[in-house]
Amino acid sequence: MTTENGATLLDEIEGFHRRFNAFPTQAAYVAVVLWNAHSHLLDCFDSTPRLAFLSPEPGSGKTRGLEICGTLVPNPMAAVNASPAALFRAVSMESGRPTILFDEIDTVFGPKAGDNEELRGLINAGHRRIGVSYRCVSVGDQQVVQPFPVYAAVAMAGLGWLPDTILHRSVVIRMRRRAPNEHVEAFRARIHEPEGHELRDRLAAWADAVRDRVAGAFPAMPEGVNDRPADVWEPLLAVADAAGGTWPDRARNACVELVTAAAEGSKASLGIGLLTDLRTVFNGADRMPTAQIVAALTDMDEAPWADVDGKPLNSRLLSKHLAEYVTADNQPIKARNIRLGGGVVKGYYATDLRDAWARYCPPPPGKSATSATHPEKLPLTSHDAVADTTR
Repeated sequence: MTTENGATLLDEIEGFHRRFNAFPTQAAYVAVVLWNAHSHLLDCFDSTPRLAFLSPEPGSGKTRGLEICGTLVPNPMAAVNASPAALFRAVSMESGRPTILFDEIDTVFGPKAGDNEELRGLINAGHRRIGVSYRCVSVGDQQVVQPFPVYAAVAMAGLGWLPDTILHRSVVIRMRRRAPNEHVEAFRARIHEPEGHELRDRLAAWADAVRDRVAGAFPAMPEGVNDRPADVWEPLLAVADAAGGTWPDRARNACVELVTAAAEGSKASLGIGLLTDLRTVFNGADRMPTAQIVAALTDMDEAPWADVDGKPLNSRLLSKHLAEYVTADNQPIKARNIRLGGGVVKGYYATDLRDAWARYCPPPPGKSATSATHPEKLPLTSHDAVADTTR
């Protein structure tokens, strides 16, 4: 039997999405189509990216995006309000691993929903083919620890954001409400689901035909895409390469665009935010008293330092957060003595912070992470500093 042209088939699937979904970018259509295709080739890959339709407001097309995906993937399982125990067993069923479609994910991980560590663990562990989750099961009158395989494709839709551990394993589509000039076709399940299923069946047949080629593929990554983003995008790029046509180039362009957008939109940890704002406060100075640092940080507009867990940042909290990072010689960052106006006060030195700035902070525009906003430096001499004998 002649193998269907993969590029043409992916073009048709993209056209199907475009009829009902107003995605925010062209890259989003590329990523979603490739994610649909990769779900038919799951065992060819070491990992499976999560697909996350997220938006700040309702009515942005998240659920519709998930619904259209459900017509194109194998064994779709709607998982709204599904318990972790049910999902563990569903994923490990011998009758056919489901593709999990999790709508209203904000009700699971939102600020009023609690931590839901069991479900978070399932989503995170199931990103890898070797992922298992251990549970106690009853065998006669005994409780026996049993591993449950949890490798499965997962797509999610919800308001707001997701835990960082999930976001870092996801292709994120930041949905938005349609503008007045953006028009899509109304989706009618009785009419349009069969159309999606016909495309799904063709996609499954094509996937079977290219399975051996995809399983041995190690697609070239765009420059700068490595570590976790490379894990996320490798299956999608492998599918694009197998399809051919314009898809390899479109996939890599989409990869760069969405990885860059995710990095720019991610919420830095409190510690990284503190280091970054400290670099701004130092503004090229060699050293600064703790009191001056705290005052400058708490006075920064649109920064959290005036209200950290219900109280303003103080010298103790500053010390606690900075002690989690180390200097270039692998010593905890901590306050040292500074001679100021004939007396000695506690403060911090830029030399102690520069290694952490370089490792954790995004560089200022056009500069390295350690460069100062202004070139002037406060001269540091033996008369200015007093050795801190605790180091």
